[in-house]
Formats: sequence, C-alpha cells, structure tokens
Amino acid sequence: MQPVDTARRGIPLHTKILLGLLIGTIAGVAANRLWRDAPGLIWAVDNVAQPVGQVFLRMLFMIVVPLVFASLTLGVAALGDLSRVGRIGAKTIGFFLLTTAFAAALGLLLVNTVRPGEALDPAVRTALLAEYAPQASEKVQTAETNEFGINTFVNIIPRNPVDAAAKGEMLPVIFFALIFGIALTRISAEAAGPVIRVLDGISEAVTVIIGFAMKIAPVGVAALIFSVTARFGFDVLRSVGMYVVMVLLGLAIHQFAVIPTLAKVLAGVGPGVLFRKGRAMMVTAFSTSSSSATLPTTIRTAEQFGVPKEIAGFVPPLGATMNMNGTALFEGMTVLFLAQVFGVNLSIGSQLLVIAMSVITAVGAAGVPGGSIPLLVLVLEMVGVPGEGIALILGVDRILDMSRTVPNVTGDLLTTLVVARTEGVTLDTSDNMPAMDSVPAEDPEISAEATAATRRGV
Repeated sequence: MQPVDTARRGIPLHTKILLGLLIGTIAGVAANRLWRDAPGLIWAVDNVAQPVGQVFLRMLFMIVVPLVFASLTLGVAALGDLSRVGRIGAKTIGFFLLTTAFAAALGLLLVNTVRPGEALDPAVRTALLAEYAPQASEKVQTAETNEFGINTFVNIIPRNPVDAAAKGEMLPVIFFALIFGIALTRISAEAAGPVIRVLDGISEAVTVIIGFAMKIAPVGVAALIFSVTARFGFDVLRSVGMYVVMVLLGLAIHQFAVIPTLAKVLAGVGPGVLFRKGRAMMVTAFSTSSSSATLPTTIRTAEQFGVPKEIAGFVPPLGATMNMNGTALFEGMTVLFLAQVFGVNLSIGSQLLVIAMSVITAVGAAGVPGGSIPLLVLVLEMVGVPGEGIALILGVDRILDMSRTVPNVTGDLLTTLVVARTEGVTLDTSDNMPAMDSVPAEDPEISAEATAATRRGV
C-alpha cells in the first residue's frame, strides 16, 4: 500500500480538538461571568450547545456495542489456540488489577497526607448538601437497587445478549463476545469463515463511522465543555478547591509519572512517544468523559504501535469496562475525603477495604460519564460514611470525570502494549507512522482501505 501524503491535510485532528476545547472553555467561562442565570444563556446551553455535544457523543456511543462485539470476537478467533486466549486474558486482567490497586493506594496516600476534608468550611458543606440533595438521593437509590454481591458476578452471564446490548450492559456483552469467539475456534474453518467475514465487514464499517464522528469532534468538544463551564464557571471548584486539587494531582501523578514509567520499563516505550502517539486518544477521553466512547481511538492508537489486531481487538475492549485506574484513584480519595468531612475515622483495615472495594467497583463501573457514582455510594455506606455526602462532590464531578477518564484509557493502552511485548511483539516506538488523526479520522474511505489492506497482509 502506498504511503498516505499527510502534508495536504492541514491542521491535525488532535490540534482541532484542543482548539475546540480551548474555545469552548473560554466562551463558557465568559458567558458564566457575564450572563449567569440569564434566560438566554440557559436557553443557548439547553437548545444549542448541549444538543450539539450530544450528537457527537451519540455518534460514538452508537458504535460501541458492535465495535466491542466484533473486535473481541475477531480477536479471540484470531488468537486461535484456547491456551493462548487464556494466557493473554490472564495477563490482561492481572495487569488491570495491579495498576488499579496501585492507583487507589496512591489516592489514599495523598488524602491521608494533606487531609483536605478537614479544611472544608461547614457553611460550604451545608450549602452543597442542600443544592445537590435531590441528585444525591437519586444516586443512593440507584446504589441500593444495584446492590453489590455474588449476583453481580452471576449477572455477567446474560440471559439475553441482545437485551444486554440494548441496555448498554457491557460486561454481559463482553462475556458473550468472548464465548462466541472461543466457539468459532472450536468449529471447522468452513463453518467459521463466513461468520468471521461478516464480523470483519462490521469492523470495517464501524471504522468508517468513526471517521464520520471524528469529523465533528472539534465542534462537539467545544459544545460539551461550553455546556459545563457556562453553567458552573469556577465557583464550585473554589468551594471544594483543596479536594479538587488533590484529585487532579493524584490523577496527574498516575498519568504522567506512573504510567510512563511502567511503559518504559515493561514495554520499552518512552514517555515522549507514548504521549505523542496517544494524544488524540487522551483528548477524546477528556472531552467525552467516557472510556467506551474513546474505545475506537484507543484501538487504533494501539495499532499505531504495531500491536497485532488480535491483541488490539482483545485488550482495549476489556479495558474500557474493567480497567479504571483513574476511577479507582478518584473513588479512594473521595471516600476518605468525605470521611474526613463527616468526622468518620477510618482505620488502616477500613482503608484497605476501601482500596479493595475501589478496585472491584472500578471494574464494575460503566465506561460512561458519571458511571462510577452509584458504586461509589456503596463504598461510602460500607465504611460508615453517609451516602448523601456524595452531594458534596456532584457539583465538581464533571471536571473530575473528564480528568479521570484520561488515565483510564491510557491504562488500557499501557496494558495493551505490555501484553503485546510479553507475547514477543516488537513494538514500533518511532514517530514515523502516519498520524491517526490524519488518516482514519479525516478520511473514512482511506481508513477502511488501510484497515482492509492490513488484514490482507499488505
């Protein structure tokens, strides 16, 4: 296949998205300062910015289920040997749990050191509880409905995979895809061939749809961030500033110190290459607040490093649901912060329980905006902190959700690189590959052609 000339493509996609993010933020903060609570601003947010942002998000969410099913099934079928599937699966899940537990422990260490909950003004606490009490009550009810226990694991096996897909329940979809892929390896090539070709076609069609979605990404991102900043500005951030700063610091340490170190030591990928090749993925994660919505970009970023399609189609879909480094760090810090606010003294044993539950609930958290909040309520009440205390952080959760999604998806990419390296894959650590944003995202037809050619071995 001839190399694609990227020089004529103008501004790279990641730069356009960053510009959209910057423009949306500046416009939103200015609008909040000048016209806060003005009917015209509220109308503009509800009827212009929010719908435009939702169009972009829905374009991404629309293809998550077919992408996960096709990628995982094809990945397992391509691995072929069931022992290899089990080996790669064990490495993947083991690394997920290790990095997630480390992130949760890092968060607890920071909160124990700085103790931001003890600095919160009681008047601010009362005001926030009053402002967000209805939303907090809803989250508590959701947590009570989805009680965590042995049935949580039983429910991973779907009664009806189509119904699970329709409801967006990703763990059952992943389970069915894994079983379906394993089944394809156990039947004859003549019987499996047509099914694999259909799934291959679905995967290529989804690639084209991703290209359509990414064309409107800069506008969608600007609209999403404008909606948040126009409504809330920075007032709420100032109210619980120490907590927000500590969470962002913890996420930054994990993102810019822990993950690059592991990538260099375990995968041989330097920090510069990791962040340059992963920049579009990270910007997409930040702007959408969703590991699931970022999944297409994560898979294609992994392929930029030379990860084989069977591994790139296997590890990131699992990670989008099971690997939540940033979420576990956020949950651990939030539980301890709220315990300090309400004067609940957590022993070492209780904090170890918080780490364990942060890992478990992070695995079970939906890869969508705010998906971890109901599970966080469960952890709070388990250690004796009032579940209604979640109201204190709902006002700032949007910015924290955006921020914690970045280490979530970067952790998925890290695991993919490490697993590929342990399988003997020589990773491409150069910067000479065509930029993801200049080929698949900007031209869906070229993307589909490149994907098909790669599968043909061109």
